Amino acid sequence: MPETRISSRSPRRWLACGLALTLLAMHAEAQDWPQWRGPDRLGVWTETGVVDRFPDDGLTVAWRVPVRPGFAGPVVAGGRVFVLDYQEDPGSRTMDGAERMLALDEETGDILWAREWPATYRNLMRTFATGPRATPTVSGDQIYIVGAAGMLLCLDTATGDVVWQVDTVAEYGATVPVYGVSNSPLVDGNRLVVVVGGEPDALVVAFDTDTGDEVWRALPLVSEAGYSPPMIYESGGVRQLVLWHPQGVSSLDPETGAVYWEHEWPIGTMTVSTPISAGPYLMVTHFFRGTLMLRLDSDRPGAQELWRGQSRSELPGETDGLHSLITTPLIIGDYIYGVGSYGELRCLDARTGERLWETTELIGGERWGTAFFIQHDDRVIVVGETGELILARFTPEGYTELDRTSLIAPATRTRGGASGTWGDRGVVWAHPAFANRHIVMRNDEEVIRVSLAAADYQ
Repeated sequence: MPETRISSRSPRRWLACGLALTLLAMHAEAQDWPQWRGPDRLGVWTETGVVDRFPDDGLTVAWRVPVRPGFAGPVVAGGRVFVLDYQEDPGSRTMDGAERMLALDEETGDILWAREWPATYRNLMRTFATGPRATPTVSGDQIYIVGAAGMLLCLDTATGDVVWQVDTVAEYGATVPVYGVSNSPLVDGNRLVVVVGGEPDALVVAFDTDTGDEVWRALPLVSEAGYSPPMIYESGGVRQLVLWHPQGVSSLDPETGAVYWEHEWPIGTMTVSTPISAGPYLMVTHFFRGTLMLRLDSDRPGAQELWRGQSRSELPGETDGLHSLITTPLIIGDYIYGVGSYGELRCLDARTGERLWETTELIGGERWGTAFFIQHDDRVIVVGETGELILARFTPEGYTELDRTSLIAPATRTRGGASGTWGDRGVVWAHPAFANRHIVMRNDEEVIRVSLAAADYQ
């Protein structure tokens, strides 16, 4: 077969070749979003070819699909979008119903399969009894799900068939937390790490990813299990499984469950945001008690306390640092950026805890104010609880907004108790997925896929 040559005097052929190579490079760089906060659970998005400003007439919605209520964020893997939701039985007085996993075609939104299982929310606070909380995790051809009532399932991603399941309430004596099981499961090799809350010694359990058999269990249950997801960070020459729970922070060997170290910080309940580590820092932040900052030892698995918040109130004007609830902060260099108890975006010096600045310009000043942060190049992509997508820069000098646009209605309702202390407003409290130059978002009514590809707006 004769050799094909492209003449340097054929600019159209060169252009076509260059375009093809560019498209191939873009395709190679595209990535899925298979679990909580992205491929590495770090809240970082590395895809290129993404818009740096929003078009005047808005972003393009590729598709919309109706869903039932739920707080669990969508995940994207292998050409599929996975969404968890819940439907209460009509007329139920005991909050019995069914949780459901939907698998959608990533490009079209067509429903590929659906799998339901019974779930009772009778032990959950009705204020937040609107569906599953924990973002599922995809690994290979399996998806791992933890329902709000404690059902753990492994499903086949192609068919929805049940590979295995564990009822943690029945098999581990787990007590479902008042706000529902919210800890996103973590896959580590052939182990699935799950915050179970089983008595007496199964606060966290590792299961075989293929069979569901227990590999190890660790930590006594002495209070509520908490809502914060497990994380793995490498420090002191080893990989450390870090768990923030109502008694403090624990570091375990992820292969065996053996304890490396523990740091006491008893706070009772509402351990929600993700433990964050960057460089030598490891921090957790609490709605009422503020922030605990640890410095990880470099030569061995261990940690020393740098500082902790002193306030026990979340009220504006009475907080001394960062009091986050749902929002997981960022550590960039020696600075912390997070959302406080009333929606205040704040910057703290990670070395001392000193607050450098705050603003309500990002999402306003509502109690439980929530935003989700994703680092992308030199900027932060923010999804606010109002359903807005925001491009911004966070620096020690202040907050700079680059652009914002509305994407989805804040359809999830937050209902205050009898005292009416925090009202009734619509919110978006499900973490979005950023995959293949698109954002996938959900509320209690629909899931949408929206293009963020710069090429779609040229």
